[in-house]
Amino acid sequence: MINWFHHSRSSFPRQEFSSSKKANSVGFIGLGQMGFKMAQNLYNKADSSLIIYDINKSATQDFISMNKTSATDATLKSIDIAESPVDIVRRASVVITMLPSSAHVEEVYLGKDGLVHGADKESLLIDSSTIHQSVSKEVAHKLTGKGATMVDAPVSGGTVGAEAATLTFMVGASSESDFHRAKPILSHMGKNIVHCGTVGTGQIAKMCNNMLLAISMIGVSEAMNLGIQLGMDPKLLASILNTSSGRCWSSDTYNPCPGVMPNVPSSRDYEGGFGNTLMAKDLRLAVSAASDARVTILLGAVAQQLYNQLANTAEYAKKDFSSIYKWLIKSGGK
Repeated sequence: MINWFHHSRSSFPRQEFSSSKKANSVGFIGLGQMGFKMAQNLYNKADSSLIIYDINKSATQDFISMNKTSATDATLKSIDIAESPVDIVRRASVVITMLPSSAHVEEVYLGKDGLVHGADKESLLIDSSTIHQSVSKEVAHKLTGKGATMVDAPVSGGTVGAEAATLTFMVGASSESDFHRAKPILSHMGKNIVHCGTVGTGQIAKMCNNMLLAISMIGVSEAMNLGIQLGMDPKLLASILNTSSGRCWSSDTYNPCPGVMPNVPSSRDYEGGFGNTLMAKDLRLAVSAASDARVTILLGAVAQQLYNQLANTAEYAKKDFSSIYKWLIKSGGK
């Protein structure tokens, strides 16, 4: 039987890993709200053993504990906690990263203990973070110099999609072969795997998607609030919107009004979703890119201002981005 749990490698003497063992291991870095659920699906569905890393040690221990509790003898596969990003890439041929910002990606990939220092021609690095496309291109260039392959593959679908493995991956890959190498791995975590073009184009698609998502969430929140204040039943109003021309993901899948839909953040005090700080960051990327390209984004700029305000307010900073609905009610949008 495979040894099931290993603790930090500092407790064990360093081993040399054969290329075949490396090929049978997948690494995952970044066990936040999205990454934890993505890594869980990867572990459940892939045949490979899993090596995890997060700067937050409690996240890795929680992942280990949860799988130890739920596992049966028939499903045992190894999970190991790595010492650092470079430790993972030396032991796994595929490494997936899901990180909060460009700065975190630069540190994990190019920092002192970064992936670039252990990557080689066997390595496939998949970054599912949402960052500036220039950072994706820079990281890919550095890794190519090591003979490694890197693709950017940001996601859409939120924590609900991450848990259900129905995410959309927007993939920037330099060649069709790179895309097809990454696709089977991504298919364990998502339903729609789309090749957007060369490295960096995945980030462009994600940036545009999240800008539209923010705008639509504000619009649905305003519409729901207006209808309720004028006397409509929330669930009835939502059902009408969802069979009419105003229908969108923010209304029919992730409604921001508490009690309208079960199992979404609005029905659990906006906990456990895509945080306002992350949405504000994504909108800053969109506004910056629009400025560089001299493209007008009126509603995107307004959305950025609103989400910056939520991200800088203690009550809302860590809440799901659908809490814009609660903010509208409490502040009157002022």
